[in-house]
Amino acid sequence: MLTNIKTMDDVDFYGKRTLVRIDINTPIDLKTGELLDDRRFKSHRETLRELIEKNAKIILLAHQGRPGDADFTTMEKHAKRLSEIIDHDIRYIDSIFSSCVIEEIKNMKNSDIMLLENVRFYSEEVLNRPPDAQSKTFLVQRLSKAIDIYVNDAFATAHRSQPSMVGFPLVMESVAGRLMEKELRSIDKIMRNPKKPMAFVLGGTKADDSLRASRLALENGTEYILAGGVVGNIFLAAKGYRIGEPSIEFIRGKKMVDQIDVAKDLLNDYGDRIILPIDLALDNHGERMEIPVSELPKNLRISDIGKETVNRFKEIIKKCGTIFAKGALGIFEEKNFSYGTVEIVKAIADSEAFSVIGGGHLVASARELSIEDKITHISSGGGACISLLAGYKLPAVEALRQKQ
Repeated sequence: MLTNIKTMDDVDFYGKRTLVRIDINTPIDLKTGELLDDRRFKSHRETLRELIEKNAKIILLAHQGRPGDADFTTMEKHAKRLSEIIDHDIRYIDSIFSSCVIEEIKNMKNSDIMLLENVRFYSEEVLNRPPDAQSKTFLVQRLSKAIDIYVNDAFATAHRSQPSMVGFPLVMESVAGRLMEKELRSIDKIMRNPKKPMAFVLGGTKADDSLRASRLALENGTEYILAGGVVGNIFLAAKGYRIGEPSIEFIRGKKMVDQIDVAKDLLNDYGDRIILPIDLALDNHGERMEIPVSELPKNLRISDIGKETVNRFKEIIKKCGTIFAKGALGIFEEKNFSYGTVEIVKAIADSEAFSVIGGGHLVASARELSIEDKITHISSGGGACISLLAGYKLPAVEALRQKQ
């Protein structure tokens, strides 16, 4: 996967103004504004410490949330937390490519680090377009004139064809950072000769990514898709179940109602390989209430998969040779509804399969259970990892292959 891609070994960073795209997007306490998880911050430590030691002038570019979401905010607290993690001062700049930013970059000294403002404050960043179009954006055109080298270390966002991810490699010298390199090497080992049968365990809220990857994975011979969380709810709705107003309203809020039709097509083509929940846990005023899917609809939020579904998933996991899991299977943050996620992570760890997990809640569960060392590979990016394993090319990785 690293064929025709430069790494940090191929470049002399001494005194070079180095733009580093990182991914430190993290859950935020909406009441206090505090950052709740710093795992992604720590994943970039190797890259950043190396650049400091090589006397680069380091400009960091990152995002937090999406426009309109409650966690869409500035990078000020991110700069402080990252500074603590790498034990080096990081200046927060509340702009992205203004003349003030350009001047600040010109005045940097070796080993200085600054973190620019949330790149998604810039409207063109949220548009997925081809790299050649993204290379012509103001972001790329303005910043590329002020920097010498671009480093992409944001594996978790590598499946997005956005300006900060794919535009710079077309106009300047660009390399993969250490985290990007590590992820690509690890996943390449999985893909070369995957042990069969193979299962994708898909949950979480980003159903569009999961359904897109499911189709290619199934086309490429994946034997099982085990669906829970919002992904499972969408499949149930596609199969004709009335999942209840609270759950369908959540899907509407995420602007994923159109994914029900996508799921219908998948069920028509591969229904025998898509394993759906047979029972569910509903939130009955904070209490866990389990029902078989035949008792839907209820005017209560679907908050987890049920125990019978957990047992069914476990049976399949036990006989698989390769397992990839992404996203929580219920509302993991709430104790009464973490059961499905916890039990499935434990089953994956206890299996003899080559296993990969991605997504914050699954990784958090593995760490809380102290079973990280029983998982073959823990990925920093669920969406990017699932896309690669399903057989898609990642736009940001392909952009690094471009001839400059």
